[in-house]
Amino acid sequence: MARIVVLGGTGYAGRHIVAEAVSRGHQVVAVSRSAPADPVDGAEYVQGSVLDIPALGGVFEGADAVVSALSPRGDMENAVLGVLADVAERLTGTSTRLGVVGGAGGSLVAPGGPRLFDLDFPEEYKHEAQVGIDSLALLEKTDAALDWFFVHPAEVFGPWAEGERTGHYRDGGDVLVRDADGKSYISGADFAVAVVDEIEQGRHHRERFTVGY
Repeated sequence: MARIVVLGGTGYAGRHIVAEAVSRGHQVVAVSRSAPADPVDGAEYVQGSVLDIPALGGVFEGADAVVSALSPRGDMENAVLGVLADVAERLTGTSTRLGVVGGAGGSLVAPGGPRLFDLDFPEEYKHEAQVGIDSLALLEKTDAALDWFFVHPAEVFGPWAEGERTGHYRDGGDVLVRDADGKSYISGADFAVAVVDEIEQGRHHRERFTVGY
């Protein structure tokens, strides 16, 4: 059993990761600014802002993994990178792995590029995608004493395309995963399966990977 701390644990990706990890018997702490509308039985919830990590107490103590599922929205619109840098610094030199939920925009559309972001990317999602791209760049510059992984979901991923848990997904390395019809999609539940699999199996160290069907 691992102790897993999920930052943004009541958001779309975060709550799925919390639910999946609890279902496998892990000790899960979900950190969020607001109380969950639908708490996961067996999870511990810590209410507070990641903008003031010391105020959260020793939430990282004894953690095997900390997963950032923060979204650059609301008061976090321009704060995610600063929080990630702070968390990375705190975990450097420890045995705690840092996992970061990214976006599809930074995925390559073919080996060697370009990125999805560099094509006809929707304007309304560009800020969020840029934060994901910058988050990966931040991680790549961290000290080697930090063990991190970064996960890109498929192009279609979110509460508007919830889907079901199948327990299956494909790992595309740094290339966006598409099915035989060219569709790039993954449910929230199966994205969480991929994240918790990585925490349990440790296949990616200081690198990113994409997931989809």
